[in-house]
Amino acid sequence: MSRPRLLLDLLTPRRRHRYGFEHRCQCAELWLPRGRGPHPVVVTVHGGAWTAGYGKVVMRGIAGDLARRGFAVWNIEYRSLGRGQGGGWPATFNDVAAAVDHLRKLDAPLDLEHVTLLGHSAGGQLALWAASRAKLTDGAPGAGPAIAPVAAISQAGVNDLAETYREHPGGAVGSLLGGSPERHPERYAVADPIALVPLAFPVLLVHGTEDATVSVRRSRNYAAAARAAGGEVELVELAGSDGAHRRHVDPDSAAWASVVRWLEASSERVRG
Repeated sequence: MSRPRLLLDLLTPRRRHRYGFEHRCQCAELWLPRGRGPHPVVVTVHGGAWTAGYGKVVMRGIAGDLARRGFAVWNIEYRSLGRGQGGGWPATFNDVAAAVDHLRKLDAPLDLEHVTLLGHSAGGQLALWAASRAKLTDGAPGAGPAIAPVAAISQAGVNDLAETYREHPGGAVGSLLGGSPERHPERYAVADPIALVPLAFPVLLVHGTEDATVSVRRSRNYAAAARAAGGEVELVELAGSDGAHRRHVDPDSAAWASVVRWLEASSERVRG
């Protein structure tokens, strides 16, 4: 990121909020663009294999870029696995749901009829899951959402948890959900984005064809399942270094440019 842009981001007004008080990770920061508003909102969800050591700072580059483009950004953090945070099932999901719903408690000029959920890597899974909460039955973590999104974006996301577990048993997905799909089918049924298709609004998936961290199969599988169920999904595949895993959170990257184009077009459709 260029130094002038970094300085602009440091000067961009943002306010820190708590949406819970069980752990210091239950917090988020609100970035507001210039103008009186009300502003369309993008909720950003960081990745990091759902493990401690990653946080909302990962998304600050694209948060600053979105704010400059006229979007309010709600950049959330949540309890993760490890370091005594108590994350995993169901705490991580409860936190993400509470963070999104907390938008209604903010005293800020926000257009809550125009909320997009956006996440990277493990955060892509959480963003798609949060976008699917209206489909959850009573008693499930995250059921009864207070916010109805109009779009969802997953950047190099882990969008099919069960298949990911089968390809990598004992990996991060198993740690998140406490075991395999065979051991906890009820958890995968309400946590796996691919099990909750289709969504009632557009979805964008952006993934690198050579991503060595999260395979592009994760997005291809989700797109195929969603389209078969009648969902509106666009999948953008990026070759070579343009699709490298960490490039998605670089506001100067081709990966991010594809998100911005789609998001601004989506915003015009909704508000028009």
